[in-house]
Amino acid sequence: MFAVAREGGLTGFRFVHAADLHLDSPFTGLLAAAPPNVHQKLLAATFDAYDSIIDLCLNEHVDALLVAGDVYDGADRSLKAQLRFVEGLKRLDAAGIRSFVCHGNHDPLDGWQAKLRFPDSCHQFGPTVEAVPLDPNAPSKATIMGVSYPKREVLENLALGFSGVPRQGFSIGLLHCNVGSNRQHAPYSPCTVADLARTGIDYWALGHVHTRQIVNERGPVVVYPGNPQGRHPVETGERGVYLVDVDADREVRLSFRDVSAVRWAQVAVAIDQMSSEQELLDAVDSALARAFEAGGRDVVCRLAISGRGPLYAATRKTDFSATLQARINDDWAGGSPFGWCERVEIATKPAFDREEQRQAGDFVGDLLRLVDDIRADPAQLALLREELTALYGHRLAKKYLSDELPDEAEMSALLADAETRALEPLIGIGTP
Repeated sequence: MFAVAREGGLTGFRFVHAADLHLDSPFTGLLAAAPPNVHQKLLAATFDAYDSIIDLCLNEHVDALLVAGDVYDGADRSLKAQLRFVEGLKRLDAAGIRSFVCHGNHDPLDGWQAKLRFPDSCHQFGPTVEAVPLDPNAPSKATIMGVSYPKREVLENLALGFSGVPRQGFSIGLLHCNVGSNRQHAPYSPCTVADLARTGIDYWALGHVHTRQIVNERGPVVVYPGNPQGRHPVETGERGVYLVDVDADREVRLSFRDVSAVRWAQVAVAIDQMSSEQELLDAVDSALARAFEAGGRDVVCRLAISGRGPLYAATRKTDFSATLQARINDDWAGGSPFGWCERVEIATKPAFDREEQRQAGDFVGDLLRLVDDIRADPAQLALLREELTALYGHRLAKKYLSDELPDEAEMSALLADAETRALEPLIGIGTP
């Protein structure tokens, strides 16, 4: 429960705060390899999550749905995505529920948009900050303020434009932005919590960051709901929206609701202490059983096998990953709900005493000490990460990678893999 301290009262109201719908996301690289039942489910996943958002609004009798940008997955906005979006808004309109929409970097205003009839109860924000009442019949209750991206790359601080705009009652800012220079997402409309606070707005309904987080608990409340449907292995776990209640004393209560249709899971198994392939298979089965318990939802998983031990040679055989993946999918992918393994990653290491080798005065010892020095030095890790920026920002790759720069944990994993690859020929154990 988060309090917003202001003098005066108002009639309570509630709304759903959603963002980053990415309707008709292509699930790049996944659909071609997926079996038919998984293929169809993934194609429908973003639409099914959106339908669940609409159902939530209707079942909870909210006053409005707020969507903080990236309604669509790209500026071309497929006609299918646009039709489904409008259909959902019409369902809300029929129930007397208003909707407020701003557009972000994936669906800027200069992208293609079909000439469709939106319900009168939907307000789509334009390229300059606007302020409109939550309820036209009670304008003093609350004001929704918002702005859309005129083009994909908006690098100026759009939050500054919200200051001084007249508003009444409880104020809500609808914005697609990057608060606090989140490195996992492109720096579009960068701002700080202090920038948001200076506007005097009570609740910031944000989009762009795909992992839900309450950035600031009060003065103002600043919230990212995350995306309602995970689209790749990094976007694991529950995905959804926030149901927000504002009472007569301006007290804000947040309730997260999972609306995802398909859940992503990262499954990790280590070979340490294992001496047989059967032990490994049993451990994989046990880990998958836990991952596929997802409240009745379908699950797409990525299995990572790591650790150091005598099973290293077996796991590095050419056909090991493909054989294990096929075994998993034969057992799980045909069910309802299904569990589909989209990839098996092998990051195992040969059995040797790393600490003993690290203390040696030879080249291997030098290499291990260098790796440890880099891992312990944030500046060196940052420098390595910057080296990847050129790749991730390349004109041919940035469409797919620009929002996915590896975080600190992923950089550490890349470093560990590089160490193993360098050690294989040095310690006389090559990949079979």
